[in-house]
Amino acid sequence: METQQKHPVSAPLGHRTGIELELAALAVIWGVNFSVIKVALDWVSPLGFNALRFPLAAAVLFVALRRGGVGRPRRADVPRLLAVGLAGNVVYQLLFIVGLDATLAGNASILLATAPVWTALFSVWSGHERVSRGFWVGAGGTVVGISLVVSGGASNTLLLGSDTLQGDLLILLAAIVWALYTVWGRPLVDRYGSLRATAWTLWIGTVPLALIGAPTLDGAVLTGLGAKGWLAILYAGVLGIGVAYLIWYRGVAELGSARTAIYSNTIPIVALAVAWVWLGERPSPLQYLGAALVLAGVAWTRRARVTPRTPTAVGV
Repeated sequence: METQQKHPVSAPLGHRTGIELELAALAVIWGVNFSVIKVALDWVSPLGFNALRFPLAAAVLFVALRRGGVGRPRRADVPRLLAVGLAGNVVYQLLFIVGLDATLAGNASILLATAPVWTALFSVWSGHERVSRGFWVGAGGTVVGISLVVSGGASNTLLLGSDTLQGDLLILLAAIVWALYTVWGRPLVDRYGSLRATAWTLWIGTVPLALIGAPTLDGAVLTGLGAKGWLAILYAGVLGIGVAYLIWYRGVAELGSARTAIYSNTIPIVALAVAWVWLGERPSPLQYLGAALVLAGVAWTRRARVTPRTPTAVGV
C-alpha cells in the first residue's frame, strides 16, 4: 500500500504563500458567486441551475486533464470515489438548496460557518492531522466573526427557532457533509493528485444532478435565460465549481484539510463587499468588527501548529 510521501502542512510559511493566494482567489470566486447565483435563479429553478452548471464544470476539468491523461483509479479506490463524489456534489448541493429554502439566510450562513470545525474534527478523528490549541482558538474566532457579520445586518437577524428548525438541521448537515467531502477526499488527492481526484468525483456527482434537474428545464426556460442568465451559469459552472474545486483540493493537498477549511470563513466577507458595491447594501459597524475577527482568526490559524501523523496510508 502506498503512503503519503510529503507533508506540506508543516512547510515554512513562505512555502505556503502560493496556495494561500489561490485560496484567497477562491474566496473571491465563491463570494461573488452568491450574487451571480441570485441573477441566474431569476430565470431558472435551483435544480435546473445545477443541471446546467455542473456539466460545464465537468467539461472544464476534462479539458484540464487531457494533457496529462484522464487516467483510471485503482479498483480498491472506486468505493471511496463514489462516496466522495456523491457526498460533495449531490448530497451537499441538495441539502443546501432545500435547507436554505426552509430557513433564513442568516441561519444558513452561521451554520455553514461551522464547516471548518467539523473538518478539523474529522481530520483529527481520521488520523490525518494533529491540531494545536492555537488552531482551535483561531477557528473559534472565525466562527464568532461570521456570527457578527451575519447578525449585524438589519435584514439578516439570526433566529434559530421551531419555525426554521427543519431548514437549520438540513444546513447543519450540509456543513457536516462538506467537511466529510474534504477529509474523505484527501487520500484520493494524495494518491492521484488534486486534478484527477477532483475531476473524477465531480463527474460522478454531475450525472445524478443533471438527471434530477433536467425535468425542470424546457425550451421556454432555456431561451428565456438571455445573455445575463447564461453568463451567470457560465461563471458559476466554470469558476464557481470547476476552478474553485481544483483550488480547494490543492489546498487540502498542500496545507491539509483543517487549515484549508478555515479559509472558507472569509467568503461571507467577500460576499458582503460585493453586495455593498452591486446592491448598495452598506455594512454595519458590527459587521466590520466581524470581518476583522474572521481575518484575525485566519491569520492565527495560519501560524498555529497543524502537523500530520506518522505517514498516513492512502486509502484509509
